[in-house]
Amino acid sequence: MALSDFIPKDGQTLIMEAIGAAEKRTSGEIRVHVEPRCKSGDPYSRAIDVFNELKMYKTRQRNAVLVYIAYKSHMFAIIGDKGINERVGSNFWNEETETLAAYLRQNDPVNGLCKVIGQIGESLSSYFPWTENDINEQSDEISYKE
Repeated sequence: MALSDFIPKDGQTLIMEAIGAAEKRTSGEIRVHVEPRCKSGDPYSRAIDVFNELKMYKTRQRNAVLVYIAYKSHMFAIIGDKGINERVGSNFWNEETETLAAYLRQNDPVNGLCKVIGQIGESLSSYFPWTENDINEQSDEISYKE
């Protein structure tokens, strides 16, 4: 299996462009990780493991967000780092979660991810606005693991 089995190459490009555009509104860092199956059976727990494997906690403001999708398991999670969680309520990702779920049910992961990434950038912009000296601390490429 390859990432392109779930997201075609042109879709991957659109998602990376959406991440770049969202990160022009916020100093937050957004990543997408895809794998066929959720190894733990719990997408939230697995997202935390992936977050740590990708060293996403290594941002200056601890403001990284991971969108995790296990497409064959039909599971996903959206999680934020400590800096985000200290400032927002527990329901912060509800709109993004509902949006992505709707697109995934329609078998439209590319448009769903692009939409959610835009929403994440907008949501984070009031807490972590983009600044002139902002640097890209995390890769915009989609990470993938068998």
